Amino acid sequence: MIKFLIKGILRDKSRSLLPVIVVSLGVFLTVFMSGWMKGVFGDMIDMNANYSMGHVKIMTRAYAENEEQIPNDLALLDVSSLTEKLNKEYPDLEWVRRIQFGGLLDVPDANGETRAQGPAAGRAVDLLSAGSKEAERLNIPKSIVKGRLPQKQGEVLISHEFAERFGVELGDDISILGSTMYGSMVVPTFQVCGTINFGMAMLDRGAIIMDITDAELAFDMCDAAGELLAYFKSGLYDDELALAIREDFNNKYSDEADEFSPQMVRLRDEATLKQYLDMADNMSAMMVSIFVIAMSIVLWNTGLLGGLRRYTEYGVRLALGEEKGHIFRTIIYEAVIIGSIGSVVGSALGIGVSYYLQENGIDFSAMMENVTMMMPTVYRAKVTPELFYIGFIPGLLAMTLGNALAGYAIYKRKTAQLFKELEV
Repeated sequence: MIKFLIKGILRDKSRSLLPVIVVSLGVFLTVFMSGWMKGVFGDMIDMNANYSMGHVKIMTRAYAENEEQIPNDLALLDVSSLTEKLNKEYPDLEWVRRIQFGGLLDVPDANGETRAQGPAAGRAVDLLSAGSKEAERLNIPKSIVKGRLPQKQGEVLISHEFAERFGVELGDDISILGSTMYGSMVVPTFQVCGTINFGMAMLDRGAIIMDITDAELAFDMCDAAGELLAYFKSGLYDDELALAIREDFNNKYSDEADEFSPQMVRLRDEATLKQYLDMADNMSAMMVSIFVIAMSIVLWNTGLLGGLRRYTEYGVRLALGEEKGHIFRTIIYEAVIIGSIGSVVGSALGIGVSYYLQENGIDFSAMMENVTMMMPTVYRAKVTPELFYIGFIPGLLAMTLGNALAGYAIYKRKTAQLFKELEV
């Protein structure tokens, strides 16, 4: 019977062409939107994890309460000892130190007098240690406009926008007017080895990147860090494992009565990121539900029109003694076959477009010049294993549901009315 139905579908284009097009379009939109939204939310989450949150992050309780102010006077102490313990207790995590700081970036003239000043938002990471992944994690090599990465202590990268505005050249000395973790004023001097442009207004305004050892010396933070970040060695964020690690760590090390005791938070604990993660988790289900409902309505109407066109055919089959249930089942079988064809075509198109956008992306930098949130400027789709089967859910379900609703009219046919129709 299946072979017979396939021949009928292939030979009678009026029966199958429109439903296949509708299913293919709906499946394509489902697959593409699922891949696109996963890519967009995934990029936003990864960017925030790489630049600020990590997969889990440790701060003192007092630092966490005032995190937006970057209170280095509340930084973690004895970081080396703590990191050694953490490496033993949580071997699945890679731990890195970060120091954030603010101040005035001072550009001297030939006589050493101040020529220009501007606000600086600095970040100190491990750039010089062998095997460090911090430069790649922050996408620094690809963001360098002029110059190179720091190769020795005393070298820094500054914002390309700042360098252009104040005429800072490679090799020039700049000073930072800031304060130590103990509140004393300091004016350390560094040499510019390169300029950098992340493509995000939030990071590019007065940005300065230096090695962690330079920050320790400049701000009197020996064996201290504002934040201790960790990333899963697999490279993928595991929310359940992160939750278990957070609870275990806080039970062991965190004391609510001691404001300087360490406290761990996970990526999902950040309010905005929690919303992104929840949306990313629910997006596929939302897309499938929307398109199942929409396509079911469209295919219901298509089935009704097809049913009207085949009204006489069903009447003849009933008159010949074919059971109503058998006719109804053949309609469902046809729907499954047409839904499968449309799902394969739509999935192939959706995965193809998603793969293209995964490799090339769409640049929205011109629209995000004044955005203050940490968001990528190039958005990409993401091809995941889920895309290879998610389209079959609305494709088969909607087609089957639509034809089932339309085919229900067969059971309303009465024998007396049937013969009256055939006589006509």
